[in-house]
Amino acid sequence: MSIEISTYSREHSYSRLVPIPNSRLTDVVGTDPSLRKLAIIDDRALDRECLAQSLITHGLDMDVELFPSFESWRQTSDFLHSGLLINIGKNDFLDNAFMHDLKKLISEFPNLPVVILAENPDIRQVVRAFEVGVQGYISSAVGLTVCVGAISLALAGGAFISAEDLNDLRQLLLVAEKKERQRASLFTQREADVIDALTQGKPNKIIAYELNLRESTVKVHIRNIMKKLNARNRTEVIFKMSDLFKQ
Repeated sequence: MSIEISTYSREHSYSRLVPIPNSRLTDVVGTDPSLRKLAIIDDRALDRECLAQSLITHGLDMDVELFPSFESWRQTSDFLHSGLLINIGKNDFLDNAFMHDLKKLISEFPNLPVVILAENPDIRQVVRAFEVGVQGYISSAVGLTVCVGAISLALAGGAFISAEDLNDLRQLLLVAEKKERQRASLFTQREADVIDALTQGKPNKIIAYELNLRESTVKVHIRNIMKKLNARNRTEVIFKMSDLFKQ
């Protein structure tokens, strides 16, 4: 059984058939400091070939191998890549199937830098990407020269986030800080703790145990919270809190 892998270098491009190995050499991924080879994963053949040639043309000092999926990369006879560039295009990074495969890959190859290239600049996707362990999240809005620099930075052990995403992250932090100030001005710390527990659906007995309070005291805090929010019950407290502090 064979799998076709497109390989590009600065001097030439070609395709070759590589036999699928009986065992995977996972222990050698990224261990050779002299290795200069990047794997690009993209299920769109034309996009991945154009991306590879464009990166090399704009200064990427590496040979490049192209794969249509995580599984096709796993099935190669050569795991000696300096890193992986995953181009998801317009696809949703938060897609459950993709996230499952990405987490599995990162857990199997923890020393292999992974960089995401995406068209969607949603800051939630950027934050989630770094939470699962990627080294860079590159917006397709950046130029090729910046993209090459971002890849090099990530493969050298750094982390890259585009300026646009960084500005969005700053705004997100400012909004979060504003919400905390608003909440602190309305509720005591104990009331805030009770609200957090209510939003998690915890009953009074559990709230009392976790906060080291009497159940009667928890009920007093809930009554005070309901009065401040003009809420009739704990369910309405949750909805009003969500509406009050929504972005």
